[in-house]
Amino acid sequence: MRLTMYTDYSLRTLMYLALQPKDRLSTIQDIADAYNISKNHLMKVTHQLGLLGYIETIRGRGGGIRLHIDPKDINIGQVVRKTEDDFHLVECFSENNLCVVSPQCRLKGMLGQALQAFIQVLDQYTLQDVIENEDMLKPLLNDEST
Repeated sequence: MRLTMYTDYSLRTLMYLALQPKDRLSTIQDIADAYNISKNHLMKVTHQLGLLGYIETIRGRGGGIRLHIDPKDINIGQVVRKTEDDFHLVECFSENNLCVVSPQCRLKGMLGQALQAFIQVLDQYTLQDVIENEDMLKPLLNDEST
């Protein structure tokens, strides 16, 4: 199983924002610089995270973004479910399945169980769990304001 870059950037954005003081607004550029990733990709990610209610976006001069939900209330499994476009690990998971052995293949069930276990593990954690070692994470982001 490999998460998409979109989900990876979503999780990293949430982590970055969770490490900021609650009253500090961050910019997409701040996050892009901290992780050395594309600002253009982050624009799409932050827009979606705003629509999902995870972050608050403030427009205009002096605007920025910040977490809208407390990190302890953001479930990692839920974020992954909402940001992944599909969980079709193999062809037989999709509606356009053309695999000839699908009617008798047991692999789909095994992979389905593995996927379910993967998500169940993520469901056990919150964003607060992810940033529990914030004293070690903050210096890695090279952000003087954290």
